[in-house]
Amino acid sequence: MQYIWQREEWPNFTWDTDAVDQNAYAYALEAGSLVGEVKHLSEGEKTDALIDLMVSEAVKTSQIEGENFDREDVRSSIRNQLGLNATPETVRDPKANGVAALMISVRDHFADPLSEDRLYEWQDQIIVGRYERGKMDVGKWRSNPEPMQIVSGAIGKEKVHYEAPPSSRVAAEMTRFIEWFNGSQNMKGAVRAGVAHLYFECIHPFSDGNGRVGRAISEIALSQELVHPALLSLSTTIQGRRQEYYDALSRASLGSLDVTEWLVWFTGLVLESQNQAKEQIAYVLSKARFWDTYADKLNERQTKILSRMFREGLDGFKGGMSAQKYTKMTNCSKATATRDLSELLKLGAIRKLEGGGRSTRYDIQLPQE
Repeated sequence: MQYIWQREEWPNFTWDTDAVDQNAYAYALEAGSLVGEVKHLSEGEKTDALIDLMVSEAVKTSQIEGENFDREDVRSSIRNQLGLNATPETVRDPKANGVAALMISVRDHFADPLSEDRLYEWQDQIIVGRYERGKMDVGKWRSNPEPMQIVSGAIGKEKVHYEAPPSSRVAAEMTRFIEWFNGSQNMKGAVRAGVAHLYFECIHPFSDGNGRVGRAISEIALSQELVHPALLSLSTTIQGRRQEYYDALSRASLGSLDVTEWLVWFTGLVLESQNQAKEQIAYVLSKARFWDTYADKLNERQTKILSRMFREGLDGFKGGMSAQKYTKMTNCSKATATRDLSELLKLGAIRKLEGGGRSTRYDIQLPQE
């Protein structure tokens, strides 16, 4: 079978509007509903919710590509770059600064026309601090004459899943892509985001970072329809369905330019992401109620620990909180840690986790509405 970029009709994508629009309409309704809910948040809560979503997107979009960042590094970098920390916090992994800068740029410049320079900037940010920097094209289209292939398998037994257009075609392809993107704002946001993602990934214009930039472009498409930054994390949903995502992309890149199957799948993903974001906003509200309930009943150590646990978001503090972790994080004795945790348990601020083994572990107990 031919790759779709090899077909004469490339890049004239077609799809069954009736099949695709159901998810697109449902997403638009959920997005509008969430805007209404966010209006009831305080400015501080809005900032917390936005940063939580940015951190999730940064961490998950990197995990999809096999890179793992510490959430605290990403959060500190975002807050530093937004000027929210009176004293800049330490960021141990310099690569976290790059992905944080990408998240901020996507939200700050969503209304701007897409451009080569903007895409170069985003790819450059992703490669910040990486040892491969001197071995690839950074901040420009790929130029290596060797085929750009997506492969798997052991050396000598590789399986080619996809081969992108040759580097000699990339500049012209991207000029056409950018013109299409900037002229397609009349499309439904979820549909445009899906077409743009597939179109961009088929070109695969960079030596590295195509997936992360492609997902950023999808977020831009959603934000431009809403006329404000989209309140969701596409990559969080994609990471949970990673193999399904790659399989859907692989099928869509072969054969026909009728991309109905891809768009039904992708718009469904967007809708799922929006519903997950509603859960995130609800979590922010629950966190606010928690502090209203317990803030004046906690000592400094307890406040520090609970704040740290909350920063992990809906995923929860990995492995739960134990007396040993509490001791290490607050520099107190084990007896003090055990007493502090017992007090929190009695207050109802935390709950015991099942299957803790030899060490009792705890998670935050959010107040009921």
